[in-house]
Amino acid sequence: MDSRKKSKSSKYLRPFKIFNTLNCNICQTTTREVFRAKILGKYEAPYFQCPKCGFLRLPDPFWLSESYASAITALDIGLLKRNLELREVVTAMVRTYFDGSGKFVDYGGGYGVLVRLLRDRGLDFYRQDIYAENLFAKNFDLADAGTSKFELLTAFEVFEHLENPMEEVEKMLLLSDNILFSTELQTSPDPTPETWWYILPEIGQHISLFSRNSLESLAKRMGLHLCTNGKNLHLLSRKKMAFPLLFRALSYHQIAGLSNAVLPGRKSLLPRDFDFLKQQLKR
Repeated sequence: MDSRKKSKSSKYLRPFKIFNTLNCNICQTTTREVFRAKILGKYEAPYFQCPKCGFLRLPDPFWLSESYASAITALDIGLLKRNLELREVVTAMVRTYFDGSGKFVDYGGGYGVLVRLLRDRGLDFYRQDIYAENLFAKNFDLADAGTSKFELLTAFEVFEHLENPMEEVEKMLLLSDNILFSTELQTSPDPTPETWWYILPEIGQHISLFSRNSLESLAKRMGLHLCTNGKNLHLLSRKKMAFPLLFRALSYHQIAGLSNAVLPGRKSLLPRDFDFLKQQLKR
């Protein structure tokens, strides 16, 4: 049976917009529908891929309010492990490429776990997130930073959630000239939910999926330089980064951890933060 005919009988089917032409959100090439998948187990949705840069996306994601009923999906059981590993990576990247005495912002920072871990490492980090409650870094949100420009913006597991990546990167650049972010790159030219776990139609939040070519195209169109490990960690910057092979090495938490163990670290902000928060409670 034709899958489209079958889908019309589903009580869950919502009429999708009809796209006579749908251009790539990155390079503006006309895209094509490559497959359909059931979002949240009930909405059959079309995925469109750019034949030029490979960018894969879900247009008209009307289910997002339902998907974000819980900001952190129950399937994200690797959240704590990922943040412990990112603590090592970010610490090493800042030591190598950026001014460690500056201020930093974690964009889409979730519950504030990474912000707390990095402040404990002596890095003056603040959290930004419009969906999740700040549980672990209270009083260290974007509005508390006392600045609108940061040495580095981090955005881990954010880009795949963006409906309009170019527009969101423009917003990020207002905060920092340097964006360190993670998102898994496509493992084959024609990924499907059966061949690539990262598509995750079950949660309905991964609506923009990148290839290396699509990241390179984004960087070029926005006048930025791209540095990437070719897998899951990337840097967009207004300046060209030196030693790209070193960036690739430090993107792996084991190597970053060894680097951090050898080099002297910054003094933890934990005692200072404790005193500050204690004073806040007295007000």
